[in-house]
Amino acid sequence: MLLPRFDYHEPGSVANVCELLSQFKGDGKVLAGGTDLLVNLKKKVFTTANVISVGKIADLKGVDKKNGQVRIGARENVADLAENALVKKTFAALASGAGWLGSPLVRNLATIAGNVVSARPAADLPPSLIAYGAEAVLQKTGGERTVPVESLFTGPGATILAQDELLTAFLLPAPLPNSGAGYQKLGVREALEISLVNVAAFIALDGPDGPIKAARVVLGSVAPTPIRAPSAENALIGEKPSDALFEKAANAASGDSRPIDDFRGSAAYRRAMVGVLTKRALDAALKDARARS
Repeated sequence: MLLPRFDYHEPGSVANVCELLSQFKGDGKVLAGGTDLLVNLKKKVFTTANVISVGKIADLKGVDKKNGQVRIGARENVADLAENALVKKTFAALASGAGWLGSPLVRNLATIAGNVVSARPAADLPPSLIAYGAEAVLQKTGGERTVPVESLFTGPGATILAQDELLTAFLLPAPLPNSGAGYQKLGVREALEISLVNVAAFIALDGPDGPIKAARVVLGSVAPTPIRAPSAENALIGEKPSDALFEKAANAASGDSRPIDDFRGSAAYRRAMVGVLTKRALDAALKDARARS
């Protein structure tokens, strides 16, 4: 299976990338890790006359902390994200999702932005980013905007990015005191597998032994886009964490999910697994919160 013909561009700055995207008016694709783009070009899922590599733009790499936020560059690869000391300490659920993604070979190539903008319902990183309240920085010639990751997705393979915009970074707010998060994934196999269901959960306690004052439960692979589970979140807020409460929230999350039948699993099975994984993600979030309090 061969790649189709296209013009290859290797600009040296974000500004140059934005200029090319504007010039090509939708007939250009950004190449970072290439784990999705090159496969889809070979399969003729889509075509493009221009491929724009961002592989040499240093500004798109790195993880740093500034003004109470952690900035993760769009080109940070997934393997580095999984092992980054700051990410592992502060955003354990995101590091966990990165560690689950694909094979070591894929993790060494894939980037955090690529996993997000591909907008696959089963992607590993969006649920944790949404659970942490992350924002995406979208830049184009003449300006930039910052949007919640939660609002990026409009359907399978579709986002709100304009044809002249480049996703340059993610901004994660410093976690609240006494807060923690967990990520759980289920596939047909334990490794090298696309999610049948994935769940990220975030909770913040009102004091080390207090009730839950904030909660976000995010479900993946059970709807056209990653979705919040509002019934589960409402069940958690104002209550003290316990096994019974987490069971109640897990059942509510199952009701919030909108899975479909396909060759990898039935809707009924996925709905049941949402409950199991939500309970486990909440247990992990509570453990994380108490370990960091």
